Amino acid sequence: MLNRLSRIEGQVRGIRKMVENDVYCPDILIQVSAVSAALNSFNKVLLAEHLRSCVVDDIKEGKEDEAIDELVRVLQKLMK
Repeated sequence: MLNRLSRIEGQVRGIRKMVENDVYCPDILIQVSAVSAALNSFNKVLLAEHLRSCVVDDIKEGKEDEAIDELVRVLQKLMK
């Protein structure tokens, strides 16, 4: 996860340099789109890990309703 974030951070720094160097706007837009896709991919992996660990642990501890309610809230925020 940290490696993914480091790559995304590098992409954002690259976009900043592109803006500073007055690079052609469509080229910057393409890079911004790539960062958005990388963040979406990161979110999917993080959500899967959360389901496999935290949610499963809560269910095993008898906290099914709380785990599901929290998951629904998170998914609602992600789907805005």
